[in-house]
Amino acid sequence: MSIENVKMDLGGGRFLDVETGKLALLCNGSVTVRQGDTMVLVCACQAAPRPGIDFFPLSVEYRERFAAAGKIPGGFFKREGRPTEKEILTARMTDRPLRPLFPEGFINEVQIVSTLLSADGENEADVLSILGASIALMVSDIPFNGPVGALRVGRVDGQFIANPTNSEMAKSDIDLVYAGIAGKTIMIEGRASEVSEEELRDAMLFADGIVRKQIEAQLDLARRVNKAKAEYTPNLPPEEFLAAAEAFVGDRLRKACVAPSKLERQKQQDDLKAELIAALTPQFTAEDGTTPDFGLVWEIMMEKAIRSLVLEDKQRQDGRRLDQLREITCEVGVLPRVHGSAIFKRGDTQALVTATLGSSGDAQEYDIITGGEPKKSFILHYNFPNFCTGEVGRYGSTGRREIGHGALAERSVAGAMPKDYPYTVRVTSEILGSNGSSSMATVCGSSLALMDAGVPLSDAVVGISMGLVTGTDHREFLTDIIGSEDHYGDMDFKVAGTRKGITGFQLDLKIAGLDIEGMYEAMLRNKQAREQIRAIMAACLPAPRPTISKYAPQMDVVKINPDKIGALIGPGGKNIRGIVDATGAQIDVEEDGSVKIFAVDGDSMAKAKYMIEASCGEVELGKIYKGTVKTVKDFGAFVEILPGQEGMVHISELADYRVKTVGEVCKVGDSITVKVVDIDDRGRIRLSRKAALAEM
Repeated sequence: MSIENVKMDLGGGRFLDVETGKLALLCNGSVTVRQGDTMVLVCACQAAPRPGIDFFPLSVEYRERFAAAGKIPGGFFKREGRPTEKEILTARMTDRPLRPLFPEGFINEVQIVSTLLSADGENEADVLSILGASIALMVSDIPFNGPVGALRVGRVDGQFIANPTNSEMAKSDIDLVYAGIAGKTIMIEGRASEVSEEELRDAMLFADGIVRKQIEAQLDLARRVNKAKAEYTPNLPPEEFLAAAEAFVGDRLRKACVAPSKLERQKQQDDLKAELIAALTPQFTAEDGTTPDFGLVWEIMMEKAIRSLVLEDKQRQDGRRLDQLREITCEVGVLPRVHGSAIFKRGDTQALVTATLGSSGDAQEYDIITGGEPKKSFILHYNFPNFCTGEVGRYGSTGRREIGHGALAERSVAGAMPKDYPYTVRVTSEILGSNGSSSMATVCGSSLALMDAGVPLSDAVVGISMGLVTGTDHREFLTDIIGSEDHYGDMDFKVAGTRKGITGFQLDLKIAGLDIEGMYEAMLRNKQAREQIRAIMAACLPAPRPTISKYAPQMDVVKINPDKIGALIGPGGKNIRGIVDATGAQIDVEEDGSVKIFAVDGDSMAKAKYMIEASCGEVELGKIYKGTVKTVKDFGAFVEILPGQEGMVHISELADYRVKTVGEVCKVGDSITVKVVDIDDRGRIRLSRKAALAEM
């Protein structure tokens, strides 16, 4: 196989270099994609269908190698382990735009593996993985109705940038990962700094211009490689079997799809399916005893029934109008000892969300390979237990879906967090019931829980999901989709934002793209729904509580001379550990001399402040101190007012009356209050108990 190359122009002097035919030649298709010194290898492989499956088993993996950045992994084993959140999120983004473009009925097992081979710390690899996956499929013999273009869009000083560097992204108010075909979007994901629907639409239009160039380049490369696509047998039911099934259920399936509640709908559908199996099994059982795939034909009929209800009757399963929200209820302060809590319920979807405040030392730390912040002080975790859908299942490690939904909610809510907030904040969403868009319920519940904890959000963040059903001659958008509308419909478009604008978004499509004007229309409908939800949330809790929870740690900052940081910490951390043990406070020391104290009560805070100042403070003229008598002489006493710093109290300054002997007032080891009345040019400190008593 010959080596083929193509260069893709991103504008602004940026290019992507694509090469195939050099690495991983035993794969069905493989390419390297490079921007700057960041390079990703993407491999696509195909296997025969597994016996008995009735779905398309596409799996996508993305892995980063520490060697790519010239690093050795930490830890005992010194090798990469389970995938990080970044790797999981990139794998999900790579998967989603590809899945709609495989042929109907194609169930061959396909695996795509992206590996980061080189990282320059400035050019991100995630969009290179998405684009590389499309190219690897295009140059392979795997059936694929692509190609797909993909890029990241940033905006700095009002100018859109294709695949911006990490330095540019730090100044960007939009982070849009875009994948699509010419004129149509297939997947978007990202965050924004409260931008308008028009601004996000314009970012997509900019991306579409780049995507068109990428698609032309991919088609040219595929023509040069000239690998014929493999033959396959579509996994579709025989026409006579499907016709018999449709004739048997008739209109009864449509009726079963519009029962009042989800559980009632499920029961009626299960009963009808059981009837169908019992009636048609004898007729369609083969001579060898094999029975037809009722699961596949049932899915086809369910999809037709639900879609025809929307397109023909403008009717939804739960009786709502196409633009109508489900019933929403909110409650805050539901858990007695957590810092902030809320329940957000929309129809059958219910999220119990808690907010916890910790010290800056509780921030999440990362081993960075491709760039970005090594610490994160706002963390949102999303948990989706089996019972939330009324099912049983195995409990294990956090699933990819949970990580993806949590990341979407986190970046949506993070846009409203106060800048330079001194606390580390962790939000946890427990999904107690799920029937559509639990991630957006998490966004709404997180806003309420944070405000309940007293976190000064700039505004509540509200989110909702839009659906879509397309017909031959028209389409219908659905507001606040339920689970079956997501499963059998064409779109799940989640948008979250404040009153000012959009903060987070994510699009999944099951069709081969939606025109950008359609995306814009969906965003406007989403905005209307968000305002309705906002009014309900505001009636529950209109603004953040004026003070943080009494159970959250109090925080104060003490400034010390940066030269005294070593004295505060002490040899091996001995001094600062002693303060923590004595007070119960958490202490974080910054390089500029800012010492953050997190304490559970006022006494602990006061004691910690005193011990910090005592450890590294400087004696101030005119300040009153509580010191310890170290030495007694005939003419006065020497008192330690700060560690290692003593001053002398003359016998005449011990009291406001004539003192005959120092022993009348104090002895070694006594604690006395004194005021600094003089510090001479040699640094000698003169103290007065009499002056201190006069001010008390």
